[in-house]
Amino acid sequence: MAQFQKGILVCILIYLAAVIFQFALPPELRLFLGLGVLAVGLVGTVFVFLLAIKVYSTGVGVLLGILTLIPCIGLIVLLIVNGKATAILKQNGIKVGLLGADLSQI
Repeated sequence: MAQFQKGILVCILIYLAAVIFQFALPPELRLFLGLGVLAVGLVGTVFVFLLAIKVYSTGVGVLLGILTLIPCIGLIVLLIVNGKATAILKQNGIKVGLLGADLSQI
């Protein structure tokens, strides 16, 4: 579960960095940035699905995975699933930092 949360956090970080970098890139290179964001979105969808079926249920995991594919809603879904996973990890006594749980504690 902690590994999936780390994957979600990395996807959120890359997504936010891409939003910032789009303003610094020339228009010719924005296509490549868009393809990168699409790839990050697909990876985020997989991590959300895998984590949501552990945290919630299979049906909710499928629904949240599909919602992740919608651009702005996808970021919100990533944050919601990450928040729930953080709460569960902390409840089990695992220290969670900025980039997720410390894997050496598991």
